[in-house]
Amino acid sequence: MMSPLALDAQKQLFQDARTHHGFLPEALPDNTIQSLYELTRWAPTAFNAAPARFVFVQSAAAKESLCSVLSPGNVAQTQAAPLTVIVAIDRHFYDRLPELFPAFDARPIYANNPALVERAGLQNASMQAAYLIMAARNLGLDCGPMTGFDVSRLDALFFPAGDWTANILINIGHGDSRALHPRGPRLPFADACRIL
Repeated sequence: MMSPLALDAQKQLFQDARTHHGFLPEALPDNTIQSLYELTRWAPTAFNAAPARFVFVQSAAAKESLCSVLSPGNVAQTQAAPLTVIVAIDRHFYDRLPELFPAFDARPIYANNPALVERAGLQNASMQAAYLIMAARNLGLDCGPMTGFDVSRLDALFFPAGDWTANILINIGHGDSRALHPRGPRLPFADACRIL
């Protein structure tokens, strides 16, 4: 049985963490990027399918391509961030199920059901994006997740084979607290929850 994390850790992961729109000009080394994935990959997904694929964009050329498909309000923060992660969905994630979920053959559940593939891919890759945010916060980094981009244009630039499709973008680095907006409120328990 696990014990609760220390209050300082809880605050770093949740209460004190913020969505950052400005970043300090500090590059992230490759071993930090690898650590982000190493932490993220252990979190759960349905049938251990892990449909998310991660493209770590940090070169000037790749950033320029990415910025060309962003909503105008997302360009400056993406240029400032040392790293932007494209969290994509592998449209054929179920082909890896025999390897990732050897308990039984779950591949046929998805193989001939495109609607289920789309729904399961979106749900589970979105969870993996959230896990990546928590991994980054665990490593002392700040994040700015975004959905303001042209999916079809991004896919054409980064995934021309059509096997993957973009889901969420996450800027990662050391946040510039001077660029923070006032913290927005959150719904109280009574408005957002039910105990049955």
